[in-house]
Amino acid sequence: MAEEESTRTVVVAVIANLGIAVAKTVAALMTGSASMWAEAAHSVADSGNEVLLFVGLRRSARGPDDRHPFGYGQERYFWAFLAALGIFLVGGVLSIGEGVRSLLAPEPLESLWVGVAVLLVSAGFEGYSWFVAHRQLRRDADEKKRSLMQHLRRGDDPSAATVFLEDSAALIGLGLALASLLLHAFTGWAGWDAVGSISIGVLLIVVAYLLARRSKALLLDESAPADVLGPIRASVAEADWVERLDEAHAVYVGPSSLLVNLWVVPSGEMRGGSADELVVRVNEMRQRLLADPGIDHVTVTVATD
Repeated sequence: MAEEESTRTVVVAVIANLGIAVAKTVAALMTGSASMWAEAAHSVADSGNEVLLFVGLRRSARGPDDRHPFGYGQERYFWAFLAALGIFLVGGVLSIGEGVRSLLAPEPLESLWVGVAVLLVSAGFEGYSWFVAHRQLRRDADEKKRSLMQHLRRGDDPSAATVFLEDSAALIGLGLALASLLLHAFTGWAGWDAVGSISIGVLLIVVAYLLARRSKALLLDESAPADVLGPIRASVAEADWVERLDEAHAVYVGPSSLLVNLWVVPSGEMRGGSADELVVRVNEMRQRLLADPGIDHVTVTVATD
């Protein structure tokens, strides 16, 4: 179900942004507006980025093999990182460059209302895509008993988060572009367009940084957050044969796919018992943990003082 929701979120975003990119490009040609060009670059970048996310979704769905014993789940993090780079280069840098060019060589504004109409229609499409991504994120956050902001910082699936942050930036960018167009038209100063374009570029660079930082953490096997590791520790502590849990490590090898390593010290009674019984107890612990759909791999190392 989670995979289907992520795929739907990305597909909706691709379709919306492709249509918006074409409309904005036509409007930019007709108006000559720098902020409209920045928005066109933004939508082109978003379309390409969401194609990258879709590739990541498909490639990460492959199961384990000899070369990748834990599967290909981290492919999604890699493609999400590439998407963040796309936002930075195609959206952020180009928008700032277009704003600087407009400051140095301002152009008259034409077909104002065409630009306004395109921005308003684009806001409708972006709003729907944002709603789909927000709904998935909210459902995932509720399942994990987190706030939306906490889930954005701790979540293990970057697909919906990327679409959500892209669309949030797009809606803010549309507001900036609309304000720039109207100010340019009513004041006659083309600098407003340049300011709008540069502001959109800075906004996209901030979003790219946030997304790249999260993907980097997941790629570098950052430890699962406390609200994920806590229940695992509690489950181990419930075992009557465990004297103490020395260490517990958990990292994501893919969305909703944890690799858990445990180091436990058995009780004195268990240490004095048979090895076969200890093996049975360890296997029972592994199976209990693996019953959690978010845990795919568990290793238990039994230590003695």
